[in-house]
Amino acid sequence: MNYFTSAKPNASIVDIVLLAIRIFAGFAMLSHGFPKLQQLYSGEEIQFFNFLGLGEQFSLILAVFAEFVCSIFLILGLFTRPALVFLIIAMTVAGLVVHAADPFEKREMSLLYLSIYLLLFAFGPGKYSIDYMISKRRESEW
Repeated sequence: MNYFTSAKPNASIVDIVLLAIRIFAGFAMLSHGFPKLQQLYSGEEIQFFNFLGLGEQFSLILAVFAEFVCSIFLILGLFTRPALVFLIIAMTVAGLVVHAADPFEKREMSLLYLSIYLLLFAFGPGKYSIDYMISKRRESEW
């Protein structure tokens, strides 16, 4: 049966695609998280969306954790699903709360990231991840 006409996924290709998506989405999100990290440590007055009345600084800290720290975990494939929970929340807030009144063009990027993170959450990090190596080691110890 031809791969292009089959409805069944090829496991090797799926793992390579999951790796590529993790690395691309992780590095792309780092480009959004790093300026926020710099803003946090700049010493200047913080002007950021005050999520749920938590305060601008704490909201910025949460965004930095999600967009910077969790992106590093995503790239490595370490604690992938817990990291994705924070990224999913951050992109949901960005796309549906922060930019709720903006035109679709402003919300589009955060919603695209959200869809990528949901896909990765559903399929997991794949074979080429630290999570996979840890799970294989645990299985061999039993």
